[in-house]
Amino acid sequence: MSSVDTTGGRFPVRVFGGPTALFEYGGLRFLTDPTFDAPGDYHEGGRKILTKTAPAAGGPADLGRVDVVLLSHDEHPDNLDVSGRALLADVPLTLTTPGGGRRLGEGARGLADWESVELDRPGGGTVTVTGVPAVHGPGPREEVEPVTGQVVGFVLTGRDLPTVYVSGDNASLDAVREIADRFGPVDTAVLFAGAPRFPVLFDGALIVLDSAQAVEAARILGARRVVPVHYDGWAHFTEGRAELVAAFTAAGLADRLDLGDRG
Repeated sequence: MSSVDTTGGRFPVRVFGGPTALFEYGGLRFLTDPTFDAPGDYHEGGRKILTKTAPAAGGPADLGRVDVVLLSHDEHPDNLDVSGRALLADVPLTLTTPGGGRRLGEGARGLADWESVELDRPGGGTVTVTGVPAVHGPGPREEVEPVTGQVVGFVLTGRDLPTVYVSGDNASLDAVREIADRFGPVDTAVLFAGAPRFPVLFDGALIVLDSAQAVEAARILGARRVVPVHYDGWAHFTEGRAELVAAFTAAGLADRLDLGDRG
């Protein structure tokens, strides 16, 4: 995988399916929400809660070096599955929610809203990773978190580097506006989409962005490039690649949509 293009602000993003993507930034290699289990059902309390429908486009052995995992949350297997959890032991740093940092223990660090950590770049200088708000469902955060848990997004910045936003499982455009106010315009937005819904949660309302909201998020952020993830491979995703392409095309933003490198 090539290093960051600091002139055009673009760099390769390898998309594995679900919420999992790998990219190099400032000489460091970042992996989002690792999910590499085979297709199958996940159970909790004796009942089926999730179904994975397709394998990842590669496995942990295909990753090469991973310096940092950006984990939006650790409590749902469609964001951190069994294989992904095992992988964390081999990664020097996992950045996640404050609660996740406590649960995952050694090697994990929780980031509160707007809290930053500076990471040393191999060639000198630093990359700054800032935790940013994310709301995993409709409505106020204080009403959503007791149901779906804490989630964190991330903004990556550095001298002579593009600004990168990784949304995590966020359904709130208000949160996106807060992020845009502090960091916009954004060069690359890795947006979790897929319009996931569960009839038993929030009366079937969206718990992560749908395709139309991803377009609106791109506009709010002034994003020069959008790499969507979290739209395939799971039964509870109600919109996929076709809906994303259609939404960005209808909005006249098809040139900003980058579906990433597969395999």
